Amino acid sequence: MTQIDTSVPHSARIWNYWLGGKDNYPVDEAAGDAYTAVFPGIVTIARGSRAFLGRSIRHLVRETGVRQFLDVGTGLPTVDNTHEVAQRLAPEARIVYVDNDPLVLAHARALLTSTPEGATAYEPISLYEPEEILAAAGRTLDLNRPTALILSGILGHVADYEQARDLVRRLMAGLPSGSYLSLNEGSRGTDPAYEQAQDAYNETGAVPYFLRPVEQIEAFFEGLELVEPGVVSVPLWHPEPGGPTEPIGQHGGLGRKP
Repeated sequence: MTQIDTSVPHSARIWNYWLGGKDNYPVDEAAGDAYTAVFPGIVTIARGSRAFLGRSIRHLVRETGVRQFLDVGTGLPTVDNTHEVAQRLAPEARIVYVDNDPLVLAHARALLTSTPEGATAYEPISLYEPEEILAAAGRTLDLNRPTALILSGILGHVADYEQARDLVRRLMAGLPSGSYLSLNEGSRGTDPAYEQAQDAYNETGAVPYFLRPVEQIEAFFEGLELVEPGVVSVPLWHPEPGGPTEPIGQHGGLGRKP
């Protein structure tokens, strides 16, 4: 097994810490606390992103009948992973997780607790190999049937915007008509404090994450039919009654492939 370095902070473990998870180390907590000292709202952003993911999956299962999910850039397991949300409503749902981070691989067994009626699989492949992702996913999913591609907070790690758009296009190209893209990313234009904190974090030598203007996030859905209300700050996308509706620097949406 690949050695996991617990002496330096790791973005997936820091995110896990902000989500209230346990798969992190003191070095990650220290880095996470240093970030929250500058920008306390990062916890709200992490949890808002996760809540959006859950609501979009529930919408897909209930409203569109989708039963297959391809979750690329999965991150560390926490509560309400994609298969748990989907299979709670549709036990026959099938999910493929893709993440080539050795840390996530070490915890992947937590992502493989499928219902007997459904299936889950984990494929350690890079986001930068979309055709390989599709080929591997086809071992568990029937890619002739509508499938939901999930990209939750992963494209900000792709420094080149046009490359990020190309990766989305190539992944969606391998999915049939009636498939969906569920995507959410850190955004610019809503919260200057978040932008300042993230830009400073990117200067530390840690793995950078690039916030993007909302119109660039919207362009990831080019050629798709956006589900109402389109690309919005994530708390405003089909909010739960009584749930938070204050805009945050995280935008997302759901789009259908015609």
